[in-house]
Amino acid sequence: MLKNKFETLCQNFTKEPQIIAILWSEIEKRHSESTRYYHTLKHLEHIYAELPKLDAVIKFAIFYHDIVYDASSSDNEEQSAFLCEKQLTLLGMESKLIEGVTTLILETKTHEPSSKHNALFLDADLVVLGSSEDVYRTYTQNIRKEYATYSDDIYHEGRQKVLRHFLEKEKIYMSDYFYELYEKKARENIAKEYNSLR
Repeated sequence: MLKNKFETLCQNFTKEPQIIAILWSEIEKRHSESTRYYHTLKHLEHIYAELPKLDAVIKFAIFYHDIVYDASSSDNEEQSAFLCEKQLTLLGMESKLIEGVTTLILETKTHEPSSKHNALFLDADLVVLGSSEDVYRTYTQNIRKEYATYSDDIYHEGRQKVLRHFLEKEKIYMSDYFYELYEKKARENIAKEYNSLR
């Protein structure tokens, strides 16, 4: 259960249960916002399940990388990193560790990792792209709901741009681990969706 995982993680840095409870409450509340359909607690659970190795930096990045999510905003990653830094400081984490977490969050904007360590987290965030057709279809439907304020024409144009970006990349998954597992299927799914929007 995510709550237990978060509490156990935080206990490595503080013995104040009240602080941990406040931080978890915020994570739960934000990921349960009525405008979220894909970027929910379930998304965090999927990342947890996919990663072969989890250190404290990656664990905190999982919980905070989408804590600020507004489909009409272009600085969600920056806002999430800022809030994360503020909250982890409350835990008494050393600045070097916090910097590692916020770097991961900022790199979700471009999914261009600065290290092999970061590549694993960024790739796990994109596992849904290489999922089965049914899971991928549900994902695209939920993303569309999150952008419900936009007309089909505007949404399709923006979505095509995102999909084209992935298709033009030499590798969607930058780690060998996730590349072997999901690259081929991800390209098939993305190409199919892209063509359906033309």
